[in-house]
Amino acid sequence: MTCKIAQDLLGPEAKHAVQMLLPENVNGDLSALSVWPDQVRHWYKYRWTSPLHFIDTPDQACNFNYQRDCHDPHGVKGMCVAGAIQNFTNQLSHYRHGTSDRRYNMTEALLFLAHFMGDIHQPLHVGFTSDEGGNTIDLRWFRHKSNLHHVWDREIILTAAADYYGKDIDLLQEDIKGNFTDGIWSGDLASWRECSDIFSCVNKYAAESINMACKWGYKDVKSGDTLSDDYFNSRLPIVMKRIAQGGVRLAMILNRVFGDSKEDSLIAT
Repeated sequence: MTCKIAQDLLGPEAKHAVQMLLPENVNGDLSALSVWPDQVRHWYKYRWTSPLHFIDTPDQACNFNYQRDCHDPHGVKGMCVAGAIQNFTNQLSHYRHGTSDRRYNMTEALLFLAHFMGDIHQPLHVGFTSDEGGNTIDLRWFRHKSNLHHVWDREIILTAAADYYGKDIDLLQEDIKGNFTDGIWSGDLASWRECSDIFSCVNKYAAESINMACKWGYKDVKSGDTLSDDYFNSRLPIVMKRIAQGGVRLAMILNRVFGDSKEDSLIAT
């Protein structure tokens, strides 16, 4: 959903660059490959990308510190979703220099960036270390088994689609888009897009997520609980807003790196 929202907000240059980088079989649809980084993370060749999908923060700290938190399980710095967004944004910034730069696979960089912009805006992807971002908090979502991470990854959205949109995810996405084009979030759009450099921006996005994870994700939840209407109704607006922010900000980054924006580069030189 983040990819679809972003693609509708691309200017001509970014739209053309995305089209050129995507394989022909997806007909220019970035969202068609948005799950690719999840599919390959367990392949031997891409196993190194597995820690790039999340950030583990100290339990109950409820804040994000790049130096403290952005590393893989072996302590390698920069190996987290915030570091990954910086890295792949930097790689894509070379696109305008010509496709002869063979150091980077620009198509993969685009797919990783798009996916990780969704991940960093999902609050439980910036969660507590001991429960692996809610993955080990087993519970019931209405009548079926799930865990807290999956509730935020998919259960809330799927329940909303079933209850309010006839299981049509596209209708749900249109509702999200309407909220920031001329609805309740339209006045926030400029502030969502604010970004002087990619490092400070990913720090802000991660800090927002852990704050929301504490305030809305983990709050009043423990293993074995059954989450239903109260949790769903109070958290759905948060999930929808984070999807919107992720899409708007992904479009901002792509427009800046591919040349539609007149603003300064996101990459420090």
